[in-house]
Parts: sequence; structure tokens; C-alpha cells
Amino acid sequence: MVSEMTVTIDGESLTIEDVVRVARHGEDVTLTDDARMKIEKSRQVIEAAIREGRTVYGVNTGFGDLANVSIAASDVADLQVNLIRSHSVGVGEPFPEEVVRGMMLLRANALAKGFSGVRLEVVETLLRMLNRGVTPVVPQQGSVGSSGDLAPLAHMVLVMIGEGEAFLEGKRMDGAEAMRRADIPLVVLQAKEGVALINGTQPMTAVGVLAIHDALRLVSDATVAGAMSLEALRGTRAAYDARIHAVRPHEGQVDAARALLSILADSEINRSHADCGKVQDAYSLRCFPQVLGASIDAIRYVSSVLEVEINAATDNPLVFPDDGTVVSGGNFHGQPVALAMDFLSIALSEIANIAERRINRLVDPKLSGLPPFLTRNSGLQSGMMIAQYTAASLVSENKVLAHPASVDSIPTSAEQEDHVSMGTIAARKARQILENVKNVVAIEYLCAAQGLDLLAPLRPSEALERAHALIRTVVPELTDDRPLYSDIVKIRQLMDCGEIVSAVESVTGALYEV
Repeated sequence: MVSEMTVTIDGESLTIEDVVRVARHGEDVTLTDDARMKIEKSRQVIEAAIREGRTVYGVNTGFGDLANVSIAASDVADLQVNLIRSHSVGVGEPFPEEVVRGMMLLRANALAKGFSGVRLEVVETLLRMLNRGVTPVVPQQGSVGSSGDLAPLAHMVLVMIGEGEAFLEGKRMDGAEAMRRADIPLVVLQAKEGVALINGTQPMTAVGVLAIHDALRLVSDATVAGAMSLEALRGTRAAYDARIHAVRPHEGQVDAARALLSILADSEINRSHADCGKVQDAYSLRCFPQVLGASIDAIRYVSSVLEVEINAATDNPLVFPDDGTVVSGGNFHGQPVALAMDFLSIALSEIANIAERRINRLVDPKLSGLPPFLTRNSGLQSGMMIAQYTAASLVSENKVLAHPASVDSIPTSAEQEDHVSMGTIAARKARQILENVKNVVAIEYLCAAQGLDLLAPLRPSEALERAHALIRTVVPELTDDRPLYSDIVKIRQLMDCGEIVSAVESVTGALYEV
């Protein structure tokens, strides 16, 4: 009986949520019986090819530009070990453990499809490492995102053969020692297995999956923070009228306008300026559904790309057991993920760009009608002045990071691999941009909550009142200057565990269908 806390993989049906459960929350993983049979059938094809003396790329030939070099049968096993050692040339800080666990799961799932020709014990070793907490140390830099993420995956495989380094129970140690302590037998690589383990997009995809999971959640916080700013700035809800968005029915735009209206329903602040004569607000308020909605559509597109990639066979050559053939191709090329990650970077950057403009309006008395820099004693007190500086710094950094990595290509392997995706660079940049955007949204919450305090006794909508009250449980109203960095951290913590959105959704219902 498989525990409810176990993710079962078959190469076909893994979900983004499954990856998060294993990578981030440590759930166990097991193979289906059907996957076991598919793995064994594909291995039989490789063993038959060896017996028959057929020449198969990566089995009894060199790699890349050395594909025309034949390897003697007695050297086939050494070929695979040499491949792993020679390709372990990553540099820089290690990937977070959750990313490495994600790539291990995704590699196992790809092998479970039964097109890779590895032995069952190779896949089972990856799963044992996941289930017993052995996480290889994998440097973040060194992949060009074609021929697979060769360097990162090679570092992963080093530990499987008793080399490299790994984390176990929070300690960094020799890879062989980690495997020994976890009681996991080392793998002795055989024909095809080294190349099958490192030809793939799993590192860039693991980074992407964790980022897209968080991005989908961030959309709700960005919506709530924007709505809170609208209230603090005494903006109008008129621009969110469903009829406006129905005649330009981009799905994300329609959904964003609907979510904003549900958050802003029944607001005393809104009623207080119903007859003020103001016709329309600045774009950062009035066009919020259009801007946020476009990002939502982009994020959903990226999610759909990753849903395909996490269940794809991405190594080379591929084994087709139905007719016993082994065919070389290019499924390892990271272009689909690379383009998606660059798109995600742009979409996330725009969420921060428009949020920073609202932050700027909140702190500028000429635009907000509130006390300068959201403090009652400006001059002596600087209030939220520098919080806007930080937001400006983050969005400016994003503009640099959002330059697409996928438009670059440097040929490798003596021009044999003459176009590469740079997809892992794209994914890493998207992850950093995501962190920056989260902090910008946290700063908007900080400023908008202060704006609501300054409008008291007028009350915002019930949904926003609950969000505001929750923020005030960890961050008090700013009456005298204090270091604000810890306030931002505390709001980020509320965001990361979903508490602010949950408080709002207790009134509105789900803001978005995921």
C-alpha cells in the first residue's frame, strides 16, 4: 500500500504540485509497476544492440564531436564513468536543495517513460536518494542548456557513483559517505546509462517549476496589494466594471478585474468619495487589470510549457522498444523552456513595475492626498520615503535581469553543438526576478496598509480590512521612524505561507482558478 504522502511516478502524469511536494516538502516517491516494465523493456533493446555489435551513439561511441570514435566493448562501462567525471565542471554557488531534489525527481520521471535504456536499479537509486534525503551538491553555473543541462546533471550523478559531494541531514559531506550513511548501494554505470542520466533539461525545468508555482501564488498577493493601494489612494472601482473587460476578453484581464471587484466590494472609503467628481485614476490604478492580466496569461502559458516538459523524454539517443530501434535526436535542447523562462521574467517584472508606481503615488503627497511619505510628522520623520527607493532599485535590477538569455548562443563541442538555448541561465534569472517581485509586493503592502491607517476612521472593504488587520499583527502602524527591513521580511513571511490571501479569500472566495 502506497502512503498518501507518496508521489507515484510513471513518466506520464507528474504535476507541478507533485514536484513541489517532493522537492520542497520532502514527500517520498515510488515507481508504478507499469513504469518498471517499460524501463526493463527499453534496457533489453540496449543489451541486444551490444550483443549484436551495432554502433549506437553514446553506447559504443564517443560524445559530441567525438561521436565518430568507436569504443571497444571492454571499455563501454569506463566510457560512461569518464563521461560523468569529465562533464562535472560546474562552478558557483550550489543550487538550493529543493531545486536539486526537483531535478532528481524529474530525471527519474523521464527515465520512467521507458525510452532511455537504463537499468531499473539506476532509477531506483535516484528514488532512494530522494526518500532518504541524500541531495547532491550541484553548482548553478556551467550549463548552456543544450545536449541537456550536462554539467549540473553530471554533478548529480557523481554522488550516485560514490564521488562528488552531497547534503545529508543539513551537513555537506563526501558523496560516498552520504550514500553509505543513507545505506544506498552505489551505481556501477553500464552502457548508455551515463549519457541517459545527463542528457536532459531537468535542472532548468526544476528551477522553472518551483518558480511558476510561486508565481501563480504571487498573482493573488499582487492583486490584494494593488487593491489596498487603490483604497488608500481613494481611487475608483469604475475601471474594473466587467462590461469593460468583456469587450476585450483576454482571460487574465477578465479574471484580474473580477478579482479586484470582489476584494473592493462594500467599501466605506469608496463610498466616502463617490461624489468627488473624479473621473479616472492614473494608469497604475485604472489599467491594473490590463497589465496584471497580461502577466497572468503569460504565467499560465509558461505553466503549460512546464507541464509538458516534466513528463517528456529528453535524453539522446532514445530507445523505442516496440521495434527495437535506437534513434539519435535533439529532445535535450532546452529551447522550449528557455523561451518560457524569459517570458516569465518579463511577465513578473511588469507586476513589480506597476506596483512600484503605486508605491510612489502613496508616498508622494501631491499624488496621494496623504501626509508626505506616509508619516504624520514629516521632516523630523522620513516615514516610508526609502521604502520606495528600495522598490525602485529592485525593479531596475529586474530590467537588467529580464534581458532574454535565449537570444544568445555560443557554439560548443567543436561546432557539433552549434546552437544552444541558455535555458538554465534564463531559469536562474527568472527565479531571482521572482524574489525581487515578492519584495516589491511586500513593500506595497507595507505602504498601502499605512495609507489605510491614515484614512481612519474610514474603513476599507471587509476583505481588505481583514488583510490589513493580519498585517498589523506582525507590523505595527508607523508612528515614529524605525528600520523597515524587518517589516518587509515579516510581510514576506505572511505572503510565503499564503496568510494574507487566505484572509481575503475568507470573504471573497477564491480570487483565481489555478
